[in-house]
Amino acid sequence: MKYYVVDAFAEKVFEGNPAGVCVMDSWPPDGLMQNIAMENNLSETAFTVKEEESYRLRWFTPGGEIDLCGHATLATAYALSRFKEPDAGKFFFETMSGRLTVTRRGDLFELDFPAYTLAPVPVTGAMEEAVGFLPTEAWAARDLVCVLEDEQQVREAAPDMARVTALDGLLLHLTARGKDYDCVTRSFAPKLNVQEDPVCGSGHCHVIPLWSRKLGKQDLVARQASHRGGTLFCRDCGERILLAGRAVLYSAGEIFPGEQEQ
Repeated sequence: MKYYVVDAFAEKVFEGNPAGVCVMDSWPPDGLMQNIAMENNLSETAFTVKEEESYRLRWFTPGGEIDLCGHATLATAYALSRFKEPDAGKFFFETMSGRLTVTRRGDLFELDFPAYTLAPVPVTGAMEEAVGFLPTEAWAARDLVCVLEDEQQVREAAPDMARVTALDGLLLHLTARGKDYDCVTRSFAPKLNVQEDPVCGSGHCHVIPLWSRKLGKQDLVARQASHRGGTLFCRDCGERILLAGRAVLYSAGEIFPGEQEQ
């Protein structure tokens, strides 16, 4: 099984979000893919198989399969463009979230993703205890989004993971208006055995519609304010979100899942 580790939404290695990418000729059992994701111990491992003009794509965290992942999709498109189809300008992926398109624009890979519809929810004491700061607003879709007072709070936050696990939502995103960027965000996923996601594409399918409305603009430059950091060039298209970023290859190799001890 060909295996690559790609730093997505990154300008250089050790930046952005590392994703494992497994390029296969046929599908292995789900349990094996889950074990590989646990062994890799990255926030996501992507598995892809060519199906006619498109690719079937699935994403596994160490804690289970997930329905949408931005950085691992970008990483997969990068790996395919470098090692499988260097002349391709677009990649089509069939996923749990429908067909996703990745378009090459120079050194950027632009993802066409569904936008989440956020509903306001009450700010609670449990949120403040989990985050360490009292959110000014809270919104919910697949994930929970807590808006903080300023960028510094987002950067300084040290959430209590046990309390985060007790909150609603699959992931928790802390976000605020930025100084050098339109918005800054951090993402936490202890329910998926991921403490902090270094750059979360699906998280920006939550926060970009929110900041687009707040700032009155369609095009936004977003920063994931994790330790590794990453920049996303975003456009709010209503029911769809365009997320663009760069990627860098960290490693290439093979996985031997069928090897047994003698």
